[in-house]
Amino acid sequence: MTPADHNGGQPAINHPIPGDGPKLRRRLVIAGVLTASMVSLVLAVAPLRRVVGEIDRMGPGWICVAVALELASCCSFAIVFRLFFDRVPGPAARELAWTALGAGSLLPGGGVGALAVSGWLLHQAGISKTEILQRSSGLFLLTSAASVAAMIAAGGLLIAGVLPGPHDVLRAGVPFLGGGAVIVAVLALPHVWRRSNTSARKCWVDDLVDGTGAAVRSLTRPTWRVLGSVGYLAFDIGVLWATFAAAGREPPLAALTLGYIIGYLANLLPVPGSIGVLDLGLAGTLIAYGAHATQAAAAVLVYHAIAFWIPSVGGLLAYALLRRRLTDSSSTMETPATGPRPVSEPWAPGAIPTRAG
Repeated sequence: MTPADHNGGQPAINHPIPGDGPKLRRRLVIAGVLTASMVSLVLAVAPLRRVVGEIDRMGPGWICVAVALELASCCSFAIVFRLFFDRVPGPAARELAWTALGAGSLLPGGGVGALAVSGWLLHQAGISKTEILQRSSGLFLLTSAASVAAMIAAGGLLIAGVLPGPHDVLRAGVPFLGGGAVIVAVLALPHVWRRSNTSARKCWVDDLVDGTGAAVRSLTRPTWRVLGSVGYLAFDIGVLWATFAAAGREPPLAALTLGYIIGYLANLLPVPGSIGVLDLGLAGTLIAYGAHATQAAAAVLVYHAIAFWIPSVGGLLAYALLRRRLTDSSSTMETPATGPRPVSEPWAPGAIPTRAG
C-alpha cells in the first residue's frame, strides 16, 4: 500500500528530503572552476585567442536575445512537463520542471539525469515508481521526438534542395534516413516487446513501453501543451542561432539544426555539465556543416555558457522552493483528479495498455 492509500487518494509527504542542497552548490562551484579552466585554455593557446577576440566583438543585443530564447526554451519544457504530470499542482510542477532542467545541466547524462532527479523527488512525495517511470519515459520520448522530427525535416529539405546547405548523402541523407529508422524502431518497440515477453509478471521494461504508448497517444490526441516539446527544442536552437548572429555570420537554418542535433550526441558522455565534450561536439559538427571554425567555436562557447547557467541557477532556486514545499507536512505533490482529464487521459485507470492489449 502506498502513502496515497492512507490519505484519501493523495500521497502523503512522509519521506525526509536529504540535505543535498550543498551538493548542488558544490556542483555549481565545480562547473564554474571548469568553465574558468576552459577560458584559461582558450587564452593560453595562441590560435584560440582569435576565438576570444570573436567573443569580445559580439554585440550585447544578440546576447540578450539568446538569453531570452533560453528562458523561453526552459519555460517550454515546463509546459510539456505538465502534460505528463498534470495532477501535480501548477507551482510545484513548474518548480519540479526547473529542478529537472538544472539537474540535466549539472549531472552527467543530460536529460536522463534530469528525469532521474525529478523521479526521485516525485517518489519522495509518495507517487509510485511505476507511474513515475511510465510518465517520465513518455516525457523523454516526446521531447526526443521533436529532435528526430527536426532532423528528418532538415535532412529531407536539404536532399530536395529546398534550403541552402550541404546536399550530399553523408550530411543530408544519413540524418534523414537515421531519423526515420529511429521512429520505426520506437513505434515497433511495444509490439515487439509484448510478443517476445511471455511472462505474466510486469517489469520495468513494461513501464517504459507503456510510456512509449502514452507519448504516441499525446501526438494522436494533441493539446496545446504538446507545443512545449517543439518550443523546448526550437528556442534552444534559436539560442545557438543568436550567438552565431552575434558573431556576424548565421549558418543556413537546416545545417544549423542538423549540426545542433548531431552535436548534442556528445552530451551522452558522462561528464558533469558536459564541459568540453558538448563544445567539441557542437563546434565539430557545425564546422562539418560549413560554419567558419573561429565563429563556430566562439558561438558554441557563448551558447554553452547561456544554456548551462540559466537552467542551473534557475534549477537551484526552484529546488530550494520545492524542498520547502516537500518538507511542509501539510502539503501534497499531487491533487485528486476531478472532471475530465484531456491531456493525461492515457493515464486514467485502465487506460494504460497492457501486454494483452
